[in-house]
Amino acid sequence: MKKLLLLLLFSALYKQSFCWGFFAHQRINYYAVFLLPPEMMVFYKPNIQFISDHAVDPDKRRYAVAAEAPRHYIDIDNYGQYPWKELPVKYEEAIKKYSEDTILANGIVPWWIQIMQQRLTNAFKQKDAAKILKLSAEIGHYIADSHVPLHVNSNHDGQTTNQKGIHGFWESRVPELLAEKQFDFMIGKAAYIPDIQKYVWDRVRESGAASDTVLKDEAMLTKQFSSDTKYSFEERNGKIARQYSSAFTIAYNKMLDGMVERRMRLAISSVASFWYTAWVNAGQPNLKNIKKTAFTQEDLKEFENLNNAWRDNVIKGRLP
Repeated sequence: MKKLLLLLLFSALYKQSFCWGFFAHQRINYYAVFLLPPEMMVFYKPNIQFISDHAVDPDKRRYAVAAEAPRHYIDIDNYGQYPWKELPVKYEEAIKKYSEDTILANGIVPWWIQIMQQRLTNAFKQKDAAKILKLSAEIGHYIADSHVPLHVNSNHDGQTTNQKGIHGFWESRVPELLAEKQFDFMIGKAAYIPDIQKYVWDRVRESGAASDTVLKDEAMLTKQFSSDTKYSFEERNGKIARQYSSAFTIAYNKMLDGMVERRMRLAISSVASFWYTAWVNAGQPNLKNIKKTAFTQEDLKEFENLNNAWRDNVIKGRLP
């Protein structure tokens, strides 16, 4: 009961996240469940709340584990120009060429996704329900992050172009305002991914290529709005807060020609397809009667620590 109350507290406290934002991350995992085949749906659908709620655990972990941050991004522009052929796609080759310190400093999301995918495949082979749930929720987060253009650019929050705040604007404000009313999440079905490495790097390169447009269009639109019309005090999660105005947000989404929706839709499809591929590669184990493996004490302690780290930063004012 104590843990349930804590979970409800953090849901109420949520305001801003590093990545897609809690709102979008949770919905990406949620909608991904409905793309699965019936053989997987029998397990994922009853556990959809956990998979959605825990989609944000990797963000919380950034406050508790120092090594977590690089797993969410890659500053690919530090490796040359599109399509970044200079950067080896294999981790061992990349660190041999640039050094591990350099690779870690610039982010490792494409490599981390592949590690998580193997872990999820192993969990399916072991028929470990707790591991499947935890890894499914968390790999969904990293996959979704790789679909965000500003997670694939060293100018990730417009800090070098006087556009600070654009990160949360693109990935939180736009979907929070428009997703439920305007975005179409009728996507199709999960598909088997024959080459995980290629798929991951294709998505990363797409995001990197789109990052310039994300920055350029916001700068262009800003010239058309005065400061008091670009920002406004509007309700968000039950509180009045200063944020990008609805008018500016709608205009930006239109200027981007629906980019946020497209990347969100693709993220949903990708997450479902990664889950499906892990299941297939594990031999398509029967999930209908899978034993309800309990979370270990270590798992439960980690959930509590992640929530505590997140709560402490909210209380200290580091999160709005």
